Amino acid sequence: MVRGKTQMRRIENAASRQVTFSKRRNGLLKKAYELSVLCDAEVALIVFSARGKLYEFASSSVQNTIERYISHTQVEINNKDSERTMEQRKCEAADMTKKIEHIEAQKRKLLGENLGSCSAEELNELEVQLEKSLSSIKEKRRRMLEEQIAQLKEKENSLLKENASLLEQVNCKSEPLLTLTAIQEDDTGGHAREEHTEVETELMIGRPGSR
Repeated sequence: MVRGKTQMRRIENAASRQVTFSKRRNGLLKKAYELSVLCDAEVALIVFSARGKLYEFASSSVQNTIERYISHTQVEINNKDSERTMEQRKCEAADMTKKIEHIEAQKRKLLGENLGSCSAEELNELEVQLEKSLSSIKEKRRRMLEEQIAQLKEKENSLLKENASLLEQVNCKSEPLLTLTAIQEDDTGGHAREEHTEVETELMIGRPGSR
């Protein structure tokens, strides 16, 4: 009798489903064992039934096999990430190279080089760009000169104030000096001699002898 092909869908009858699970589970465990022995492969099999019961088989240790699997997949993930990162870096480097070449070409054109391939429209755009750049440079230079002039004026005012303060301090501390000419007679009384003496006096206002 030819066995009919089983449809791959959930078995609705609970008893039939349990019988099929038991048979195929045992067959799966047997195949896993045969694979590990015949091919010297590390095999780990974990099965949970519909009721949550655990069935497992391992040629060495389920835990060790799981750890090895995690380590292996992590390495593969890192390698794939590295490959993707490398590809991204290559694309970014290629884009950057194109941008640099474009900037260098524009720079040469602004310097008046390699203009033979430029159209009349491109030349007009270059002229407008140069005029804008020149206007910006002039404006920047004007602002810098104004700032320098303002700083110099501020410094001048500061020096004038400092000079006035120093003059005021000098005038407050200084006292008038009078030079008197004293005429004294000789001990013999026959001749008079003239002496010039520098005397420090105070200028007084008021009736003599009042102090």
